[in-house]
Amino acid sequence: MPRDEATVDRIFAGNLDDLPPLSSKVVRIFTSSTFTDMLMERNTLMEYVYPKIKEYCREKHGLEYQVVDMRWGVRDEMTDEHMTTALCMNELRGCQKYSMGPNFIYFGAQKYGYRPIPSEIDTAELELLRDALVSMGNDVSLLDRWYRKDSNKVPPESILLPISTHLVHFLNKRQPKLQARDAGIWWGTLAKLQLMLRKAAKALYQNDKFDEEQMHNYRMAVTEREVRNGCISMPDDYVKDHVIIYTRILRNINLQNLKRASAFIDIMDRHVDQEAQDFLTYYRDVLAKNKMLKNKGIYKRYEIEWIGREGLAPETHDAYLKEFINHFYKNTLKLIDRAMRKEDNSPQGKIVTELLQHLHQCKNNCDVFYGREEELKKMKDYITGPSTKPFVLFGAGGSGKSALLSKTALQSLKEWLAPAVPLLMCRFCGTTPNSTALGPLLKSICQQISYTYMLPFEDIPDDTVPVTAFLKELLKLATAERPLLIFLDSVDELTGSQDANKMSWLPLKIPDHCKIVVSCTYEEGNPALMQDLKFLRAMIEDDNQFLEVTALGSELAWRVMKLWMTSAGRTLNNYQWRVVANALDHCTLPIFCKLVLQEVCRWKSYFEPEKTVLMTNVQDSVFQLFQRVENKHGWMLVSHALAYVTASKNGVSEPEIEDFISLDDKVLDDIYQYHLPPTRRIPPLLWTRVRSDLPGYLADSEADGVCVINYYHKQFKHAAKQRYFLDDTDYLYFHSYMSDYFLGTYGGGILKPFRYTEIQKHTFNLKSKDDNKDRQVPAMPLAYYNRQGKLTRYNLRKFTELPFQLVRCFRYKDLYDNVLFNYQWLYNKMCALPLPEVLGDFEDAIKNIRLDPHKKDTIHKEISLVADSLRLGGAILKFYPGMLSAQLVGRLLPEIENSENIRNLLRQCDEEGIKQNALVPTYHCMHTPGGPLKYSLEGHQFAIFAMKLTSDNRYIISCSNKFITFDVVTSDLARQVYPKVEGLMIGLELSPDNKFAAAYTNNNQTILLNTLISEFFIIDNPLGDGETVLGLVLLDTHLVVYGQFTWCIFDLRGKLLDTKKISTEGEILSLKMLDTLDSYSIISWTGDITNPRIILETMRKGVSSEMLVAWNGIAMNKKQTQCFICEIRDKKTVCEYNLVQGVWKKKRNLQENNENILMLDMSTNENWCYATILNGFKLWKVENNEHQELYLPNGVRNISKKFNESNELYLPNGVRNISKKFNESNNCILSAGDRLAVAGIRQELFVWSMSTGELVNQLNAHFQRIVEIKSLVVGSENSVLTSSIDRSIKVWNLNYIFEKEHHIDKHELTIDSLSISTKAGIAVVVTRSCIGIWDFMTGKLKFRLANAALGAIVTHALVNKDGTYIVAAESGDVLYWNLENRQVIFQEKQPNIQQIFYYKNETRCVVVSRRGERGNYTGICTSRSVPEGVKQWEFEYPFLEFKNVVMTPDELNVVCYGFEKMKNHIYIHAAKTGEALNKILIKYTGFKEVTKIVALPDKPSVVALIDVEKGNLIDIIQKRFLKSIPFWDGTCTKDGKFGLYAPATGGMDMLDLRTGKVCKTLIPKVAEGIFDVVAVFNATNEYVLYYHSGKKTIRAFRRKNGEMIANFRVQADLKGMETTTDGRCVVLGMGDGSMTTLTIADPEKDGIRDYLKSLPSRNPEGAGPNGKGKKSCSSAMHSPSEANHGESLRIMNN
Repeated sequence: MPRDEATVDRIFAGNLDDLPPLSSKVVRIFTSSTFTDMLMERNTLMEYVYPKIKEYCREKHGLEYQVVDMRWGVRDEMTDEHMTTALCMNELRGCQKYSMGPNFIYFGAQKYGYRPIPSEIDTAELELLRDALVSMGNDVSLLDRWYRKDSNKVPPESILLPISTHLVHFLNKRQPKLQARDAGIWWGTLAKLQLMLRKAAKALYQNDKFDEEQMHNYRMAVTEREVRNGCISMPDDYVKDHVIIYTRILRNINLQNLKRASAFIDIMDRHVDQEAQDFLTYYRDVLAKNKMLKNKGIYKRYEIEWIGREGLAPETHDAYLKEFINHFYKNTLKLIDRAMRKEDNSPQGKIVTELLQHLHQCKNNCDVFYGREEELKKMKDYITGPSTKPFVLFGAGGSGKSALLSKTALQSLKEWLAPAVPLLMCRFCGTTPNSTALGPLLKSICQQISYTYMLPFEDIPDDTVPVTAFLKELLKLATAERPLLIFLDSVDELTGSQDANKMSWLPLKIPDHCKIVVSCTYEEGNPALMQDLKFLRAMIEDDNQFLEVTALGSELAWRVMKLWMTSAGRTLNNYQWRVVANALDHCTLPIFCKLVLQEVCRWKSYFEPEKTVLMTNVQDSVFQLFQRVENKHGWMLVSHALAYVTASKNGVSEPEIEDFISLDDKVLDDIYQYHLPPTRRIPPLLWTRVRSDLPGYLADSEADGVCVINYYHKQFKHAAKQRYFLDDTDYLYFHSYMSDYFLGTYGGGILKPFRYTEIQKHTFNLKSKDDNKDRQVPAMPLAYYNRQGKLTRYNLRKFTELPFQLVRCFRYKDLYDNVLFNYQWLYNKMCALPLPEVLGDFEDAIKNIRLDPHKKDTIHKEISLVADSLRLGGAILKFYPGMLSAQLVGRLLPEIENSENIRNLLRQCDEEGIKQNALVPTYHCMHTPGGPLKYSLEGHQFAIFAMKLTSDNRYIISCSNKFITFDVVTSDLARQVYPKVEGLMIGLELSPDNKFAAAYTNNNQTILLNTLISEFFIIDNPLGDGETVLGLVLLDTHLVVYGQFTWCIFDLRGKLLDTKKISTEGEILSLKMLDTLDSYSIISWTGDITNPRIILETMRKGVSSEMLVAWNGIAMNKKQTQCFICEIRDKKTVCEYNLVQGVWKKKRNLQENNENILMLDMSTNENWCYATILNGFKLWKVENNEHQELYLPNGVRNISKKFNESNELYLPNGVRNISKKFNESNNCILSAGDRLAVAGIRQELFVWSMSTGELVNQLNAHFQRIVEIKSLVVGSENSVLTSSIDRSIKVWNLNYIFEKEHHIDKHELTIDSLSISTKAGIAVVVTRSCIGIWDFMTGKLKFRLANAALGAIVTHALVNKDGTYIVAAESGDVLYWNLENRQVIFQEKQPNIQQIFYYKNETRCVVVSRRGERGNYTGICTSRSVPEGVKQWEFEYPFLEFKNVVMTPDELNVVCYGFEKMKNHIYIHAAKTGEALNKILIKYTGFKEVTKIVALPDKPSVVALIDVEKGNLIDIIQKRFLKSIPFWDGTCTKDGKFGLYAPATGGMDMLDLRTGKVCKTLIPKVAEGIFDVVAVFNATNEYVLYYHSGKKTIRAFRRKNGEMIANFRVQADLKGMETTTDGRCVVLGMGDGSMTTLTIADPEKDGIRDYLKSLPSRNPEGAGPNGKGKKSCSSAMHSPSEANHGESLRIMNN
């Protein structure tokens, strides 16, 4: 509703006075008419019009449309208790209160209708009526028999007894005759009571004891009462916007057909009831009509003729019916649109609506709050006191935390902080859409503060971490005159926190004049409900900031109950009060008291004791409440509706509940036992009535972007589960209906079959029991698109609920086909939601799917394979969801032979995934899960030099230039903090309580990070001159930074407290502390590697022990009570020492050792001491000196990097490591049970058996050196973690360390370049040490070539088209390789080769080399025959910087770019003889340094000199400059028509080289930094391929329309890219030594899906029912003719 500015200001300030009513998101219309005469119109509206209006409201305004039609859903029990009139009035009031726009529509005809007697009469008024009858001599025994005084009502009232009180068979449907008899008796009795009351009322009116209104109350029809309340009595300016009146007069009603006529007009004694007609005419044609016309309301009158026997029917009155429904549709929408125009739908308006909901909740809580004086005093002390920490209320569910928090807020505003004017931010978490998730909640608080201080909303961040920091800044705005108060109820219900500590966002130090009060649930013995309070206690560390809210206690509960009863206008008799007291003796939780109040408010003073029973605990009281609602609305409806709420994952929306029930034929059969509705759906508003009888127990919250209903208290959900889910049958039933709904099985107009009941078939003379109907439930696509085909939103409700429901109704095949192995599901959900949400479906399935014990079921493995594939690709998929099909195909292809589910999933990837990404892996090219590698954690942009596990082994905190916290369990990136320091962090420590992390950089800065709130402090080098930071110690209370001679002590705010120097000679090697600053050990050494003397000094509570001298190495346990040393300089035997009463005493020598020790250390579990030696490790069991030796393979060695640190290992011959300070450790890690030992050396993991000492496995772990290895052996977890220079952390599952690994071929060194032969199906790659020959259709490395057995340096290799020969450059020689016999057939010295290319149908090749010094280079171009190697010609030319030589397309000229006499020239030589033909001086306007020279394929006489801004065309025959083409980088199609411009700064244009104009912008110019880019046309010129080194992506575009069809993220740096001559494949050489082939699977290209099906990788032996054997590469790739269409010129660049 519209609100004035002052009201908005008060709402934003949190003022609780004079709150305006809440806005609504519903259009709820009460339709009023008598039932029989408007049957045709109302049925037509229900069937045809209401669904359209519902769709309009939802689509245009986001409103729900509901119609109250009292014909349906009024149960016989309501008739029995005379509740129909009250129900009508309640529904009407609800429509007026909640509806947006129209809320009352009257269909007035010629029937006055049912005139009931009052169900409740004030006892004093009934006495007047009774006395009047007695005075007239009437017998009043009938009145006395049916009305009973209720003294529990204040003042007393007389109640019309239920019909079944005296007529016990009135509801007995099992005995129809008896029921009919009692019904007949009742209707006769009712007529008598009507006459008596009307007679008495008239007499009292005539005696001036009643006014006319009081008299008319006893003769008024229900419909008139509805019209009076809905229209006539409403304010004049109200009806125009909220009411529509229709009048339909049926002329010439055939009174001869009395039975039919009685449906349209009141008949009494076979004549028209004139009194009824007079009453009708007056309110319909006078009061209502005048009200509408006077106020310009919507009023429409129809007059039509009675036709035929029926009088009125759709067939005879078609024109009228069409006009009526069109008028209704247009005018209803008109009122809705008008209301929405008045509504403030601005962002500010939505915030106001949100705030109002919480303020109303706060006010309502305060209205029923009594007592708790002691708790309020403590709250007052906090609010008015000096505390700068948050305050926490905690207690069991239903203990009254919300009420106490609300009362504290109110008292703070009203009294405690006066005369200050506080700004109140009060939120009841989980009760509204924007208070459910942490991010939106904090943002809304920031918006509330910003509004008050007139700050722009645009500055408020969206993401959780930045908005948390923003809020902390806003809190500083608080002043003594304007304090800030934040009250957050049920913070444990918040979702969306990015780490395990859901409370880490809470500010720990609050500015002055600011207070924060939060509440959370805590139940002893329930770990899930203890965790959040545990976190809060760890954060706040002050018990005075915590208050437990306990039960009320008997005395206070009794007092509160009395006050509540008084407020409700009720009391009880003495016996009933004793029943209440007895219940309160058992339980005094506020939630229990509320349930008791609800029950006793129903009790009448005349109820028998068996009707006044109370339960003694919360659950039984909830059962009692449920049973009461079931009795009132029907067990079937209530039990099923609440079962659907209970069965949901995150709650259900109002429309969803109505849709579920509309699909549930059991409920519909119960509702429509005696009716045949026009639409087979739940009657409108039936669910709303059920909900209204559960006030306060069902809450609105946000889930998946919609408002959903869920239980406010956990006890209610638990009770509902106990009551409605008794066995698997119930789970199957309810979850299956919900599954059908979210699958869309019967949505979008699909008919659902059903069977009529026997009663319905008999009652309505149906020919068949079988039928099917449209249930008018929505379709359930994965995503919604507008009419233009543009994506509007994803179906988040389906994503959340469908997998959850399918698992729980055991519909596993549907789960596999529609969710877990469905490409479209995975892709759309990944686009819509974070990866953990997608993985949650898999984890839930593995946890809950019941395996068949009689079958070998591999489904768990299959599910895990897909889930782990998503985890492994998570870092890429997070930013490139279109890579999903590529990730799945690239990883899971080896599994298609064994799994039909995975085979189907990958088939979908090939058929459907190409629409999102048309670059498809041709074969298995990515790591397949299921083996040793669990997942890879990525997110760092630089090498990871340190990582630590938290004490609970749940999180890894790692550092490079930033801190990243990974969740070990889920592989999620939980948090990242970027301190923006110079250099890289190379050392990391965690405090024992995990609250703080500290790291130091290679620039000697230290960063102290609060891991709970992401606050950090940067400490510059505090050490002495010349000292560098060597390490850190981090306690729960202090940080210690130490260098060579000094250590500095800081508090945890980064403040320097003390500086100390070592007392021994030499330098600090390491400093280890226990839990206090006065208990530590300093290990120092001489600093001279030739004199490796070590001194250990240990302090205990400030008392120093005798110093211990050691040599070569030292290891110490965590408690610093045990150490292992070499005690004699030249002896290598290790000794054990123990600290006894402050003195180090030798215990024993370990088994003799004669190997040089590089490092001593202890295993993580401290069961073993081990020594790192040159060629392996030696281990000694601490307990019994058991000994084991582990040796590395030949050629692999440990090497000491820094004193007492190991171990860089010897690399193969000719390769050496450079020792660096930060290259620390390659420790030996033991598996669970000490069964295996693992070490990370170079890029590999080595695994030994501890029982035999044998090396049992060796894995390629990373593609760059492993920096650190950590143990993760705890509980069921048996893993190791490795971090690497390659910027990743990998988690290795030691339980699967021997599992078969699907091998992917790789070179040890990076690939520098590649060339391909499409005809032979091979790729030839260059690494520094060899040439690799690959089958590019299968990804297999066929063999390696190197002429020198050791030390080969290969720089170039170019294969010919036929794949028979390679021309290569190796170690200063030019080589010809024959690939058939793998022999060198020609070798000649030619050092410093710069370029190789073929010409003359590859029978000749040109090798360009270099001679001379920088600044005076000479290029040597040599032509030789292939394969003979006969020199054809040779020439030289001078150059300053080498640019590739080009040959013109007609192969007549060789063109070189050189430098002579301080000027740039082009040198032209004859390709036939090498003879110099021309030398052209480069001189033209705008000359810039040339980057490359290009021969134009369509102009043999023209070459282009390319610079950073343009391409400059030179005619080499006429020796003149032709023109410049701006922004051309030299790339062009084979016909020379189109070129590309792709600068390193970003963007890409396609140019028309004839005009020099941009014809298509393929990538807009966006500043992305300066990166290497590669932009090329494929061999057939159909596509443009663009690689960006910063993003590591290859994008593919169609040349004809410029549309991007692929964005493929490669796993490593791209070093070479070639396309096959048929244009179908792109072959990539990677920086990690691998080679990948991608198929360009353009979805618009005919036959591409069949081509993918034919690939060898899709047809392994035996795969699928029609498995085919492997195809040859060439037959799978192309026809022989296609292979010959290659470029005549092949170039190998430097």
